[in-house]
Amino acid sequence: MALASGPARPALARPGRLGLGGYGVPKRGAYEWGVRSTRKPEPPPLERVYEIPGLEPITYLGKMHFVPWLARPVFPPWDPGWTHPKFRRVPPIHEHPLYKDQVCYTFHQRCSLLEGVKQALWLTKAKLIEGLPKKVLSLLDDPRNHIENQDERVLNVISHARLWHCTGDIPKRETYCPVIVDSLIQLCKSQISKHPSLARRICAKNYRLSTTWNREALLLQVHGSGGARLNAMDPLLPLASREEVEATQNHVLETFYPISPTIGLQECNVYDEKDDTGFQEGYPYPYAHTLFLLEAANIRPYRFPPEQLRAKMILFAFGSALAQARLLYGHDAKVLERPVVVQCVGTDGRVFQFLVLQLNTTDLASNEGVKNLVWVDSDQLLYQHFWCLPVIKKKVVVTGSPSHSVSLLRPGAHPTSAGLLPVHGQWQHRSPFGNSVVGL
Repeated sequence: MALASGPARPALARPGRLGLGGYGVPKRGAYEWGVRSTRKPEPPPLERVYEIPGLEPITYLGKMHFVPWLARPVFPPWDPGWTHPKFRRVPPIHEHPLYKDQVCYTFHQRCSLLEGVKQALWLTKAKLIEGLPKKVLSLLDDPRNHIENQDERVLNVISHARLWHCTGDIPKRETYCPVIVDSLIQLCKSQISKHPSLARRICAKNYRLSTTWNREALLLQVHGSGGARLNAMDPLLPLASREEVEATQNHVLETFYPISPTIGLQECNVYDEKDDTGFQEGYPYPYAHTLFLLEAANIRPYRFPPEQLRAKMILFAFGSALAQARLLYGHDAKVLERPVVVQCVGTDGRVFQFLVLQLNTTDLASNEGVKNLVWVDSDQLLYQHFWCLPVIKKKVVVTGSPSHSVSLLRPGAHPTSAGLLPVHGQWQHRSPFGNSVVGL
C-alpha cells in the first residue's frame, strides 16, 4: 500500500466505502479522478450584423483585415461562372420548368407491379392469349429455319457463357446472362445467307423510351431504358386478322378492386409529355422488332420474379408500339388500319419469357371498344442445370466433367412447357430466338 497515492489512501483504508457492490473497487468522486466537469462548454455566440433601419453599419471591409470593434462585412455569394456538382443547389420542385399540377404515374426499369400481368393488361387495355401465335409457330416447323448442329452450337453458347468466359469458379448472373443473349443473337445472325432479310436489322443497346397516354382519369407514362432492342427497316406484319381484332370488343378487362391500378408506379409532377422512340428522325432502322429485357441481378431480391418480368415486358413492348404508332399515324388515330406488332424476350440467363404484342388501338381512355392483343409463352427453360464445380462423393467425381456439365431438356419433359420439338422421331432442343429473329 506504500505505492498508493495520497488521494487514494483514504479510499483504500475504508473498505466499507467501495463502489460496484463492494468488490474491492474504490469509490471516488469526480474531483479525485482529476475530472473537473462533465458539462460541455457553451458554444461562442454567433457574430451577427444587426441591421438598423436608416443606418449603415461600419465594417472593416476597407481595412482588408479583421478589426474587433467594427462589424463584419456581408459579401454576396461568389459566382465562379460554373456549377460544381457537389455544391449545386436544387431549386424547389414547383419552380422546375416541367412541373405540372396533374400527377403522372411513371413506369420505369425498376418498377415492379404488385398484380403483375393482370395489372399490366389493364394499364395497356390488352387481351391475353396463352402461347405464341400460329404464324410464329409455323416458322418453327419449317425445316428451312432449322440451324445446322443446333444442339451442339447451343451447348457451346451455354458453356462459353458459364464455363469459359468467366475466370472464377462460379460465374455471376450479371456476367453470363448478357453473354448468353448476345451469343444466341449472333447464332441467328449466322443464318443471313439463308435469310437475307436478317441483314436489314440491327441491335441497339441503352436506348431511351418515353411515351404518355391517358387511361380513364389517370395519366400514365413509360419512361427509361429498355435494355437492348432489335430494329428493322421493315415493320412486322399483323398477326391477328381484322375479324379477330373486331371480336376483342366483347372482351371484358379483368379488374383487381380494391387495389389501385397505379400501385407500384412512381408518382411524379415533373415530366414531359412527349413520344420518343429513342432514335432520331431519319434513322435507317426505324421500326421496333424485338426487345430484350435481362434480369441479370446476382442477388435474388433485386431480380424480378417471372410474373413481374412478364408485366415489364408488356409495358415496354406497349410503349415502343405506341410511340411508333403515333409517329406513323399521329395522335388523332384511334383504331389503326395497320396494327403495330412488337416482340419481346425476357430472361435471367436460364428461364426465357416470350411475348408478342399487337397494338390495335390508341384509344385507351375507356374500357369499351377494340382491345390490344398480347401473346405470352412463359417459363421456357434453356437448360435444366449447369454444374460449375464437381460433385465428389467418397473421393469419386460424380458430376462436373466439362462434357456433361450442361443438362439440356430431354425427352422426359413435356414438349410444350419444356421448349422441345419432335424432329424425325427424336427430341430437338428449340433455340429461344428461333421465333423472334428468324420470323415474320
